[in-house]
Amino acid sequence: MKIAKSAFFILSCLLVISVVWLAPPPAQDSESEPEQEVQKINQNPVEPVIHRDGDTVHIEMTAQVTDVEISEGVFYNAWTFNGTVPGPVLRVKEGDTLSFTLKNMDPDMPHSMDFHAVHAAPSKKFVDVMPDEQGTFTYPADTPGIFMYHCGTSPVLLHVANGMYGTIIVEPKNGYPTDAEIDREFTIVQSEWYREHDEEAFMNEEPEYVVFNGDDFTLKNHPLLAKTGDKIRLYVSNVGPNEVSSFHVVGTTMDRVYIDGNPKNIMYGLQTVMLPAGGSAVVEFTVTEEGDYPVLTHQLKHASKGATAILRVTKDGKDTHEPTMTH
Repeated sequence: MKIAKSAFFILSCLLVISVVWLAPPPAQDSESEPEQEVQKINQNPVEPVIHRDGDTVHIEMTAQVTDVEISEGVFYNAWTFNGTVPGPVLRVKEGDTLSFTLKNMDPDMPHSMDFHAVHAAPSKKFVDVMPDEQGTFTYPADTPGIFMYHCGTSPVLLHVANGMYGTIIVEPKNGYPTDAEIDREFTIVQSEWYREHDEEAFMNEEPEYVVFNGDDFTLKNHPLLAKTGDKIRLYVSNVGPNEVSSFHVVGTTMDRVYIDGNPKNIMYGLQTVMLPAGGSAVVEFTVTEEGDYPVLTHQLKHASKGATAILRVTKDGKDTHEPTMTH
């Protein structure tokens, strides 16, 4: 019995010695070997290719990763269509057929296209395009209005919050009743920016910026221009991904509003038009006096985070280059 206990003791000691001898060396101090920064992709914007052949509109766009300036000096490594956020404004006519090609330049991630303006089976025509590949899809554009487009790859929130969205205008076949009266047209897309690539922030936190046309400064530093008496048409889209827009123009009332841009969905004399995430409107109004007219969401905390533009009205429609009004 004593011999067995002694043998067990010796064996235990040998095991302990072996474990200590085989243990890997301690990790080096981070100061002696700093971690390498992950290299972000920043692809140069590629122009879309758009041409018409009768009633067929051929559209070629790219999915790509590009740094975009969302506030002065603040850049976001965005997932984009053609290197801009929002992506290119597309304009077709009711009754056209879209022949759409998506080229995926993102080497790491599949992307796709979801057009709100078309009738199509998503499982067949909004499908993923793999990295360094391309896909071509055909759709009818039979419904007039202003519509969102966005990447439809799962999880959709991740792709939209990272910048993959834009607007497509489908002009009514017979136009709008006021077409002959319109002096100037502008497109405004409202959206949100959260912590970069942070899905938890996209899901559960407040946006850091709420912006018009991708950033919080361009439409303030370079106002929209009109002259006294002009009738203005705004194509307005709220792409979210999460927040509503209470769209409002300070200093006027909206003569006519076409919900989702459909000429059948007409409302008169509105002060504010509510746009859900993924909703839009065509807004028309007249500017009667010179001065700066703030254009904003009346969700005022979101206006304070950047969702404000300035419409500058002068006698000749030219910029005075004076500091713009704050609101």
